[in-house]
Amino acid sequence: MYALIRPLLFAMQAEKAHYFTFRLIKFIARIPGMKAFLHALYNPTRPGDQVQLFGLNFPNRVGLAAGFDKDAKLFEELACFGFGFIEIGTITPRPQSGNPQPRLFRLLKDQAIINRMGFNNEGMAAAAYRLSKRKNKSVIIGGNIGKNKLTPNEEATSDYIKVFDELYPYVDYFVVNVSSPNTPGLRELQEKEPLTKLLHTLQQLNNSKPLRKPLLLKIAPDLSHQQLDDIVDIAFACKLDGIIATNTTICREGLQTPANELQAIGPGGLSGKPLTRRSTEVIRYIVQKSEGKIPVIGVGGIMNGNDALEKIHAGASLIQVYTGFVYRGPSLIREAVETIRNHKK
Repeated sequence: MYALIRPLLFAMQAEKAHYFTFRLIKFIARIPGMKAFLHALYNPTRPGDQVQLFGLNFPNRVGLAAGFDKDAKLFEELACFGFGFIEIGTITPRPQSGNPQPRLFRLLKDQAIINRMGFNNEGMAAAAYRLSKRKNKSVIIGGNIGKNKLTPNEEATSDYIKVFDELYPYVDYFVVNVSSPNTPGLRELQEKEPLTKLLHTLQQLNNSKPLRKPLLLKIAPDLSHQQLDDIVDIAFACKLDGIIATNTTICREGLQTPANELQAIGPGGLSGKPLTRRSTEVIRYIVQKSEGKIPVIGVGGIMNGNDALEKIHAGASLIQVYTGFVYRGPSLIREAVETIRNHKK
């Protein structure tokens, strides 16, 4: 089905296609019986696919990465495609429009996307309201949280606290995003001292709640081994529940897209096939450095079932897709789940 509609979507400017897809899925899902039909058509989950992690029961290992459903507008419908979990966001305290358009670009020759969205979202109150109306409680929802662009780094902790408190009743786990390349200065928060302070404060808040929620950190693929060593040390010191590896990259090496086209596009985070190898390297390094004691969710360049399996072989407990979902559609979810399942036999 997706193969029929993809040419139409790819004929549109990328961000327009994204919003058109949202409206289309919403429209289809309103047709009586259609959600059940989509679930039967696409949902690949079978007995034995379940994974227990962070105290949660994931129906399968394949989730949707943050950035697709930024404002928690489509998580109920997206669940029909067979995702084991869905991560919304990045959510900031106040609404913000993000960076000027155009800010989303396909690199067809590389099966990749460049984005510089800039945490565009309607703010934490709007997301919390939509999540409060959630009907399907069996869908595991992660909340990816960040700071507003105009909030200086020395006040960033306050922003993360606000979003944590607002979303706490409605999400099953939290992801601290300090690794997007599209908010000026944000990646400076990945340095050891500010990151330790931020995570320690959030963990104190988390532990004060009636029921603490799993707290994870999403990291960039562009970190050095020394920086990754620091991340592992911080994860242990702050008792993080896991790490998501990785976000998009600012690297442009080895692309088939001509240099003049890349220059015309400008800055932004690169995702998709060019990130496959590097994200797997980061996963493997973290797992080995932590001696397997820090669970990792692997994301970056998963374009087929074998890519998914490679992340699992590298030590990832779960995986997430985004760009592969844009290029392949729901069939990627089934392929990934089934490839992982068949390997277990």
